Amino acid sequence: MTHSHSLRRFQPTLCVLLLGLLASGISHAETVWVRAGKLIDVERGRVLNDQVIRIDGERIVSISDFKAATDTKTGWIDWSGYTVLPGLMDLHTHLVGSIMSSEIAAPLYTSGADDVLQGVENARRTLRAGFTTVRDVGCYRAFTDVSLRKAIDSGIIEGPRMFVAGAYITVTGGGGEVTGFAPDVVVPAEMRRGVANSETEIRERVRDLIRGGATFIKIIATGAVLAAGTTPGTAEYSEAEIKAAVDEAAQSGIFVTAHAHGAEGIKRAVRAGVRSIEHGSYLDDEGIALMKKHGTWLVADIYNGDYIAEVGRRDHWTEEILRKNDETTQTQREGFAKAVKAGVRIAYGTDSGVYPHGDNARQFVYMVRYGLTPMDAIRAATLNSAQLLNKERELGSIAAGKFADLIAVAGDPLADIDKLRQVRGVIKAGQKIRLD
Repeated sequence: MTHSHSLRRFQPTLCVLLLGLLASGISHAETVWVRAGKLIDVERGRVLNDQVIRIDGERIVSISDFKAATDTKTGWIDWSGYTVLPGLMDLHTHLVGSIMSSEIAAPLYTSGADDVLQGVENARRTLRAGFTTVRDVGCYRAFTDVSLRKAIDSGIIEGPRMFVAGAYITVTGGGGEVTGFAPDVVVPAEMRRGVANSETEIRERVRDLIRGGATFIKIIATGAVLAAGTTPGTAEYSEAEIKAAVDEAAQSGIFVTAHAHGAEGIKRAVRAGVRSIEHGSYLDDEGIALMKKHGTWLVADIYNGDYIAEVGRRDHWTEEILRKNDETTQTQREGFAKAVKAGVRIAYGTDSGVYPHGDNARQFVYMVRYGLTPMDAIRAATLNSAQLLNKERELGSIAAGKFADLIAVAGDPLADIDKLRQVRGVIKAGQKIRLD
């Protein structure tokens, strides 16, 4: 008998064995029933009482009334005393490295390995605070965020689902650079991986970041509050340059988000086709109209200014940073309120990493104070954020077929939005992370 005849006889047996292994894996996926005292349905804007969520493996299978549920006597998680929501999302985080300090040279005091290891703890705190998904919008050392994401995805460490930028696309000496040193100080090349000063260079950097594992691109369209020597209101890229990044990223099916404080930088970025505007401190009426027309998302860190003002003065941060923070904080909040009123699409992002990780939910109070209803604030951090990521089919609500990302909070966040800081349980993709 020839080898080919033997192979043909073997193939059906091999297929049967493979199908058997697959069926075995499916049938042995853990089934869990979660009893929710109150369940917030962000898709329909309603609250359901005494529900049962069935989870098979990583996914939600069904949601039903508890009275109609079959008592399996095993696999129950009793959250009947809590309000249950979809896992929260923070679309403006910096998990890698230590939080902001008064020391301008701090990024140079640690290695890439140090930064990733610090990120392990930051990721754990973020997940246990109820944030099961984050968009990490840049790190100084290129691809350290990719390493952290890979470790989480492989199950080596505990952390939220991460979407990562790899590094910042920024002009020389711009808002995405490590700045403030003497002219003859050489910043390591790994901290300048995204520096680009022309359309051609921007396209090259975008391709490089995508090859390195970036899942979206972050471009620094204006100066920054926290980058010495830069001015938040000043545009640092032309519309054509930003469009070069957008077009190049689109070749790989990913989007670009723009750090943009200044009004002109915001408008250039929106016209160029970015997916979201980060910060938006000097957002004006024309910018709001453009964002509404193009469907551009606003991700504004409207809590952050208070932290910088308090801790920055206590710890003697530089006069320049404190001044720029004072100049942008209230203006940003007023622009946010106008954007909400105009119907601009709002997603949730905090700039965690400037302040300690794990307190990401503190911003909800500010979002309600400046125009969102509690339900809309929750939507911003769930369904809206999933839509921004183009992941609404898998994330953002408690629904059959989606990943089983659930949190339990004490009290009613629709009556008191600050209750979202009282997380008592976390499940990510069916994995029990925290059950207080």
